Amino acid sequence: MKTTVVRYQVKPERAADNQQLIEAVFAELDEREPEGFTYKVFRLEDGVSFIHVVIEHDIDEPDSLQAVPAFQAFVAGIADRCDVPPVATGATIVGGYR
Repeated sequence: MKTTVVRYQVKPERAADNQQLIEAVFAELDEREPEGFTYKVFRLEDGVSFIHVVIEHDIDEPDSLQAVPAFQAFVAGIADRCDVPPVATGATIVGGYR
């Protein structure tokens, strides 16, 4: 499994917009029910830092998060919303529960 962690900080006045765009992604994911990945997003206590975690499962012909129109809309304007741009890092799962 491939895991990617992305962290960034949005401008304070854009935090609510950013969250709404993320919520739209999850609404579309709920509707489409794609297979092949797990996607989680966290908004940190400071209110402007976000962490996205994508775990790509080892299956034949997985769907892609990149192909989801709401996700494409989210990433299209990310640079304008950020004070600290997104940094993507590969990660290794050490353990997990549920």
